[in-house]
Amino acid sequence: MNQKSKEFLKKMLEFLPSTEAAYRESIMFNGKVLETVIIEDIFMPEIIRLLREEKNINLLEQIFKYFEEVSNDEDAHLMNVFSVTVLEILGNDRSILRTAQKYMGTKTIELQIEADRDLGRRI
Repeated sequence: MNQKSKEFLKKMLEFLPSTEAAYRESIMFNGKVLETVIIEDIFMPEIIRLLREEKNINLLEQIFKYFEEVSNDEDAHLMNVFSVTVLEILGNDRSILRTAQKYMGTKTIELQIEADRDLGRRI
């Protein structure tokens, strides 16, 4: 795991402090930080819940503003992890994706479409 990925995980914990216990438990269970496991199993269910409820608009705006920053980052490892976890998961449910697109920046939308294409999904 590189520094950019560490920063990403730290930022997600700041956005979603309720996930900290599960985050620590995952590290203890696996003996190390498994980025994709933590993002897919801990952070994304929370983000999906926020999108489904669409009550905490301010938090959603902050998260997706950060996702736009990540989408414009040059770090290949971070981009790969972000694409195969966050963006692919957002594309799993079209109604969730439509809600998420309200908050996404242009680069995030572009990368999400690319992630869907890479999975062979119809767009």
